[in-house]
Amino acid sequence: MNLPLSPDRLWDRLMEMARIGPIPGGGNNRPALSKLDGEARALLQRWGEEIGLSVTVDRLGNMALRREGRDPARKPVLVGSHLDTQPSGGKFDGPYGVLAGLEILHALHESGTVTEAPIVLVNWTSEEGCRFSPSMIGAAGAMGILSEETVLNAPAIDDGERYGDALQATGWAGAADPAALQNAAAYFEAHIEQGPVLEAEGHDLGIVTGGFATERALVTVTGETSHAGTTPMEMRRDGVLAACEMIAAGEAILYRLAPEGRMTVCRFMADPGADGVVPGGARFAFEYRHPSNETLRRLLDEADAAMAAIAARRKVSVVREPYWSFPRVAFDETLAARLREAAERHGARHRDILSGAGHDAYHAAARMPAVMLFIPCHGGVSHHPSESISREWAEKGLRVLADAVIATANSKDQ
Repeated sequence: MNLPLSPDRLWDRLMEMARIGPIPGGGNNRPALSKLDGEARALLQRWGEEIGLSVTVDRLGNMALRREGRDPARKPVLVGSHLDTQPSGGKFDGPYGVLAGLEILHALHESGTVTEAPIVLVNWTSEEGCRFSPSMIGAAGAMGILSEETVLNAPAIDDGERYGDALQATGWAGAADPAALQNAAAYFEAHIEQGPVLEAEGHDLGIVTGGFATERALVTVTGETSHAGTTPMEMRRDGVLAACEMIAAGEAILYRLAPEGRMTVCRFMADPGADGVVPGGARFAFEYRHPSNETLRRLLDEADAAMAAIAARRKVSVVREPYWSFPRVAFDETLAARLREAAERHGARHRDILSGAGHDAYHAAARMPAVMLFIPCHGGVSHHPSESISREWAEKGLRVLADAVIATANSKDQ
């Protein structure tokens, strides 16, 4: 289909969106359910309504911008991503997928083309998880992975504000049922790779066939607070030193058993965190990621044993409480094949790839056929103000995504 897609319009919108919440270095700080997030949503709504899209917002704040199809009885095809960013985020992580989807709908509007099934652009709430944990919480609520009550009561990491209260304060608490988004034929998500593989290998696109299994937990180490000047080393029950040894052990286990996996300490907090005081407690967010469910389980079992041994030797206690996890995700092969076929038509160099990062598409895949499309990012840099892509990569991703989304909306099999 020869649609009047405009890569220039896509790029201009990416730059205009980036003017909301700019930070030094060219990036963005646009936390979920903040005033800035509300401004970004309003801009997306305006762009959608200008091309005749109906805009609805559900009770978790997820936005759905709908273009009707020829057959109203057909389930819609979803395409989307997120507009919230990390505190030191870039311009493209999330917004590229949302605005590429918008450009597809804009081109359909300009050409007067009507697909058989409706197409719905989705802006998921709070994908990043840096303010409301866990990550992808809006999609998790919509897809029934988390209850609506759990999502609305989630406290903000920075100030403890309830998700539901922040949603009301920003004016983006809708009335639609979040579960309505489950009633869809398929979900597509375009995204920057956030890694160096595609660029290093000279590929234009990555067809994402699945994602790593992941488990993130809050580890709480409890010892005894005491005076830093008067407590001999051998008599201390230092929570921070015990935690640091546990973290080092966790990394060593990964390198020994599965160096192709990932181990990260996302946050670390000392208690009481005061000068002159031996910290009796520590908490840290600890995660493993691996392509194999079985290997992930083995890593976690060995880490638990190592932490317990360290705790016993240092006379502290340790508790690991998982709060964000999912098994390896397998995306839909039919949708992946459509992306490959479109890539071949457009002469885009492509390869299949797994995602090590979590995405809203993981939760969508639990309820419908889903797939992701990666474009490269320079140096693999993401979650940083210097995150960047080329206009050529953005265009190739747009054209391939458009072909696959429209083919799916017109497919008799959907």
